[in-house]
Amino acid sequence: MTFPQDPRPKLLLVDDEPVNLQVLRQILQQDYRLLFARDGARALELAQAEQPQLILLDVMMPALSGLEVCRRLKGQAATRAIPVIFVTALADTQDETEGFAAGAVDYITKPVSPPIVRARVRTHLSLVHAEELRETRLQIVRRLGRAAEYKDNETGWHVVRMSHYAQILARAAGFGEAAADEILHAAPMHDVGKLGIPDAILQKPGKLDEQEWAIMSRHPEIGAEILGEDPSSLLQMARRIALAHHEKWDGSGYPRGLAGEQIPVEARIVAIADVFDALTSVRPYKPAWPVERAVELLKSESGRHFEPRLVALFLDHLPEVLEVRSRFLEEG
Repeated sequence: MTFPQDPRPKLLLVDDEPVNLQVLRQILQQDYRLLFARDGARALELAQAEQPQLILLDVMMPALSGLEVCRRLKGQAATRAIPVIFVTALADTQDETEGFAAGAVDYITKPVSPPIVRARVRTHLSLVHAEELRETRLQIVRRLGRAAEYKDNETGWHVVRMSHYAQILARAAGFGEAAADEILHAAPMHDVGKLGIPDAILQKPGKLDEQEWAIMSRHPEIGAEILGEDPSSLLQMARRIALAHHEKWDGSGYPRGLAGEQIPVEARIVAIADVFDALTSVRPYKPAWPVERAVELLKSESGRHFEPRLVALFLDHLPEVLEVRSRFLEEG
């Protein structure tokens, strides 16, 4: 017989004084699963083994101080993301500065107030939950993008490389860090519409006939339909990219024949990143082009397929692009 797991969030409480742990236990035990440590070494062990959602940590402890424990937690990949709230009698500005520099997210001063403790814990756990939801959404986006590549007889590394190229180009084009990160996460969805294209067409080794091409050229619109009208800014950007990444600067692209700045800038960026990686990668129908040959094509298509300003920026940042390419080769 199995019993359901306790769904309450897990907290680690660390203090060398048992009475302080007892006070926190009384405040928090109803709503949370609690772990206890009376020294820094034990706190590090429990954090590693139990992966609590939040740590309440005393500062003044013998052997390892709370500051040192926090630094070590933030220095380890397995515990870096766990938020730490210092619970301490130290309350001047210098102490708080040191605590935040060590990686803490908040301070609660002793003697503790039960309503304040509960409110701070709830607040930081809600931030953890929001970040977990964001990361889950990003993972789903990446996997859908890679699913489209697998259907197209690719390994999935193409979407990893080209999305990083797009991020580099977005930064160079003046995107802020948050917007450049968003294009990094939206770009893998550019060909999600290929999920709606029959395999016989998608994987045909020869040239498509007119009827087959008419079906194939619908994949941008299918991608936009799959992504839908979602309020998420990430999925809105992904939809714009999916729909317009085959448009061309001179208006000769598809599906809508947009030209110049009618094409969303994210799609103009992804078009360059996508084509460059496709050219420099092995495909069932061709060997990988040398980088120099791919660069010449970008230059020759500047003003026709691609926006000239973006081509120039991409070539200015080619060393960064090639570093990404070497990091994410097909062998993984």
